[in-house]
Amino acid sequence: MLKTFSITDVGQKRKLNQDYVFSSERRIGNLSNVFIVADGMGGHNAGDYASKYTVNTMVEEIERSLEQNPVRILENAIKRANQKLRAKAAEDEHLYGMGTTVVAATVMGRYLQVANVGDSRLYVIGDGIRQVTRDHSLVQEMVRAGGLDPEEARTHSEKNIITRAIGADDTVDVDFFNVELEKGDIVLMCSDGLTNMLEDEEIRMIVSGQRDIIEKAQKLVDMANQHGGKDNIAVILIEPFADGGAE
Repeated sequence: MLKTFSITDVGQKRKLNQDYVFSSERRIGNLSNVFIVADGMGGHNAGDYASKYTVNTMVEEIERSLEQNPVRILENAIKRANQKLRAKAAEDEHLYGMGTTVVAATVMGRYLQVANVGDSRLYVIGDGIRQVTRDHSLVQEMVRAGGLDPEEARTHSEKNIITRAIGADDTVDVDFFNVELEKGDIVLMCSDGLTNMLEDEEIRMIVSGQRDIIEKAQKLVDMANQHGGKDNIAVILIEPFADGGAE
């Protein structure tokens, strides 16, 4: 039995919330459940539009998909959302240049299927904390190439430059991950408004330290805001085995 909670917050510095989340413990099309975090970018309200439009398009595509394979379902939904967002941007000059990150997941018994574009993240938190997704960002590519220390990356002046996004190009490359979950694991999906404000270990301690899933999510947002809240914050928490068992 899944237990989930999702929350977004505008943060301390921004006037507009460009983060958008979708969380359904119930079946959508051929997926038993669907969770999506999107972090929009673009001037005026274009980032807000991009994240919401992308997520809603993905949910529609998942709902009508005849595919059985969850990877194909998520891939087709993301690619279709990319096409439609590009078309919308071409129609309206106010939306030109908009884009959004996307991290999407579905829990299938003991397994988690994850799709990712951009630098929003998915973690699995148990005894430790493990980042499953890989950031598509300039700074993280420099880290992976060995040219930058992970600690330096946290405060690098170009850390917000992402190298993949929905809406950026006519085609989009999507990363996929298949994760085996263990009893007691908690899944965290979030935008960089959380991870830029809190270290991974701080996140683990907050998630491990609160009794209730709602308290865990609220505490994450509160602490990100206490650390400066420089961006919008989006959080989805999933307890895959909340009833104490596994399917």
